[in-house]
Amino acid sequence: MTGKIESRLAEMGLSLPTPAKPVASYVPFVQSGNLLFVSGQLPFGLDPLPTGTLTAADHADGAPAAGSRLAAAQAAARQCALNLIAQAKAATGDLDRITRVVKLGGFVNSDASFTQQPVVVNGASDLMQQVFGAAGEHARAAVGSSSLPMGVMVEIEAVFEIA
Repeated sequence: MTGKIESRLAEMGLSLPTPAKPVASYVPFVQSGNLLFVSGQLPFGLDPLPTGTLTAADHADGAPAAGSRLAAAQAAARQCALNLIAQAKAATGDLDRITRVVKLGGFVNSDASFTQQPVVVNGASDLMQQVFGAAGEHARAAVGSSSLPMGVMVEIEAVFEIA
């Protein structure tokens, strides 16, 4: 039987990817009490893997133009969020056990001239709200990083509350 969250994903035309295995010395998630901490996820599943450093030249007023590097970074953040949800499913066995997306932490590969990290991380935040509804509204950090694993544009971590 498919739960309401997986049904919502299907209605959105999304399917959960196979959760990525750790690429270093850590575990993909840890549960402490009713909180589930999911390690930072890269945008695996996008081909090619979106890499590179965002600069002031990538700035956009309003919605980023289709095909722009800023739009690619937002899409990467969205994929990271889908990968977070896949890890949460692996941890809980049932996405309907998630009662709240508590916090997202977004890391954007950017130089000092780029200041739209929050716009990039909106790709992940928007997906969480679309999938989980009001329970997807969360606290968040969106910070610039001078480099990320494998040169990716974005990495996102999450804390979920579970029943």
